[in-house]
Order: sequence, then C-alpha cells, then structure tokens
Amino acid sequence: MTGRTALSPAEPHLRPPATRRPLLKLLFGDVLSALLTVLSALIILSLLPGLNWALIDAHWSVASPDNCREAGACWAFIGAKLRLILFGLYPPEEQWRPMIVIALILVMIIASLSPRVWGARMLLLWALAIAVMLVLMRGGLFGLVPVPTSRWGGLPVTLLLATLSLGLAFPLAVLLALGRRGRLPVARAVSVTMIELVRGLPLVGLLFVAAILLPLLLPPDWTMDKLGRTLAALTIFAAAYLSEVIRGGLQGLDDGQVEAAKALGIPYWKTVWYIVLPQAIQNVIPPLTNTAIVMVKNTSLVLIVGVFDMLSAARSAATDPEWPAPSTEAYLFVALIYFAICFGISIYSRHLETGINARRHG
Repeated sequence: MTGRTALSPAEPHLRPPATRRPLLKLLFGDVLSALLTVLSALIILSLLPGLNWALIDAHWSVASPDNCREAGACWAFIGAKLRLILFGLYPPEEQWRPMIVIALILVMIIASLSPRVWGARMLLLWALAIAVMLVLMRGGLFGLVPVPTSRWGGLPVTLLLATLSLGLAFPLAVLLALGRRGRLPVARAVSVTMIELVRGLPLVGLLFVAAILLPLLLPPDWTMDKLGRTLAALTIFAAAYLSEVIRGGLQGLDDGQVEAAKALGIPYWKTVWYIVLPQAIQNVIPPLTNTAIVMVKNTSLVLIVGVFDMLSAARSAATDPEWPAPSTEAYLFVALIYFAICFGISIYSRHLETGINARRHG
C-alpha cells in the first residue's frame, strides 16, 4: 500500500428513464383537469356562432345602412361613426386638435416608461405637456377657436380624466398615507376621516355630489365647470384608494432604516423621499397597477353626470335611426379600446416588476 487512495472513474451522467403516459391521461390529466378541459371546449364551441357573426358574416363596408340589416356584425357603422366615437361633439373642423392631444399623451407615456428618466425634469415635462393639451382642447389662445368643455368628448376626455386624476391623486395619496401612519394626532385624524369617508362611498355617489352639491357649497363667485368637478371627484376617489396601497408598502418596511436615518441626523423629509418611499412603492407595484386599471375603467361612469366621454359618444352614435341597431358593435369597439389601454398597463407593470426584482437579486 502506498497510502494513496485509488479513485474510481466517474460514472457517466445517465438520463432518467423515459416514462410513457397514455394519450388520454396526457391530454386530460386527472379528473379535475378533464372537467376543465371539457368545460373549456364547450365554451369555445358556444362562442363559434359569435365568431361567425363578428368575422365571417360581418359587413365591413356597405353602400347604405340598409345593407346591414342582414345577418352579421355591421363594422361599417364604426367606420362611418369613428369621428363621433373618438371625438364626441368636438367641432369637426377642429378635430385635429384632439388628435394631437391623443398623440401627445401616447408620446409622453412612452417617454416615461423607463425608470431612469423619472425625476423632476419628467414631472416638469408632464406639466408642460398637460398645459399644451388643455390649451389645444379649450382654445382661445394663439388664434385657436374657443371650444367649451361641454363640447369635449370621446377618447381625449377619457385619457385626460384618467391621466390627470391619477397624476393629481398620487401626491395626495402619499400625504394621506404618511399622515395616517404619522404621530401627529390632527394629521392622522384628518387622513383617516378622508380615507374612510371616500372609500365608504361609491364612485357614482361621489360623482353626483361633485356634479350637483359642489356648486351649492362653493362661494357664489367661484365657478367650476362640470368636467372640472368630475375630475375633482375622480382625483379624491383615486387618492383614497392609492393611499391605502402606499400605506401597505410603508408597513412592509423595516423600522430600522428610519431609526438609522435619525441616528445619522438625516432630516425627516429626506428620509421619506430618498429611503422610505422608493422602497415602499417598489413593494406595491402590482396593487398600484390594479388601482390604475380600475381608475381607467371608472372613467366610463362619468356619463351619468353628463360628461361626454368615449362610452357616451358610442352610446350617442348608436342611436342614429339610419343604422339598424348597431349598439353591440359600438360597445364592442369601445371595449376593445379599454382592453388595449388596461392590458398595456398590466404588461408594463410586469415588465417593471421584473426589472426591479432583477436589480434586487443581481
């Protein structure tokens, strides 16, 4: 014996033996999976007549509205009423202005997607863009024909209400969340009262309060049009729900970071702005996205107080007596636009959350 241990050669890597599963079990799995598969197949089969109505038997272009009285969807109605659905009662000769507003909103959203550009400059750029949008819509400056808010409608109103309500509500929600978690009794009482009062009211009731009661409560010299009152109701409603989401993110943080910042002599506002809020918001991106999607869909409720949004415009277009009951096509078209907006927000949220998780574990 030489004292050296003889090492056996490494065994080659062997793959596990392949297991053959019966075709029936491969397709259906267990009993629950089989039931779900059959149910899904039945649902797909039940939708086939609807697909025939929407695609195969549909009328994409017609010489006159009477041709749409046959079987199948009348998508030619959407083409004929597209301007009314997208721009509402806005003067036809001035509809290039809301088109620019829609393009500006899309450009600003795309420019704001990357977290690297978030900051004071982007906020200033958004404020400038919103000012330009409002000037374009209202007119009265730079030679633009004045258009009152009662003539605004369609997709620009939906996008402006969603963007402005969320943008104005977010800083208010941060203040409410900090006030509710703070140690000042007055700030905490005011925050709790506002949050619970607004969250205890349906948005429909809040819209009626803003549209009917708010003018009676304001001084006689103060005037606010219906669109402004609607925006105020949506902003307050969004702030109450966003504040609870942000408060959940604040509760998930370790108090040791705040105590360490105090020990280092860092002012309270710097601790909140640079340490607490960034981490709290990153922790609650999914519920924040859910609230944003809900607010986009809630803009459709403004029709009950007389604001001519996209859904109201589609409803008005469907009442044209020359067309044979095209309300289904109009509502489906509007639903597709809402779906595209909300699905885009959901995809961006997943992308943002994935990037944040990669930086944390990278």
